[in-house]
Amino acid sequence: MQKVFLFFILLGFTSCNYFDAKKIATEDILEEELKTFNWNEVDTYPTFSSCDDAIDKQDKKECFETTLSTFITSNLETETIIVTQDINDTMVLEFQISETGELHLKNIKVDSITKLEIPEIETLLANSLQSLPKIYPALKRNKPVRTEFRLPVVIAVY
Repeated sequence: MQKVFLFFILLGFTSCNYFDAKKIATEDILEEELKTFNWNEVDTYPTFSSCDDAIDKQDKKECFETTLSTFITSNLETETIIVTQDINDTMVLEFQISETGELHLKNIKVDSITKLEIPEIETLLANSLQSLPKIYPALKRNKPVRTEFRLPVVIAVY
């Protein structure tokens, strides 16, 4: 009888931890989930309605960049630009597309000669972006996200 009683006491002390459920905090789950994301990639790039035919993710990106650079170039071609020397420069436009699809020009990298010959180039570029068609924002896990792009634009004036 003493052995049975001793067995139950020993079983009682060792089994207390058996019923303790290991709780995982929601913050820990969220932190682990966030580590698995590649924050430098989006599921769907920003797009115009004209790019809806593109099926592949890379095709949509190329369509967006081509449409944007074509739009900027065609708007610049309507301007009368007079220069004293030939210009063949590649400018880099850095812009951001918000979660609502609004485009914000952050920076324009222009060669010093181009800036000297065409001092209003930044204004011309900013104005050309004002009349863009509706931009649909990038998506990450089916949620609109802010994205940043760098777009090279070739300007050639002879």
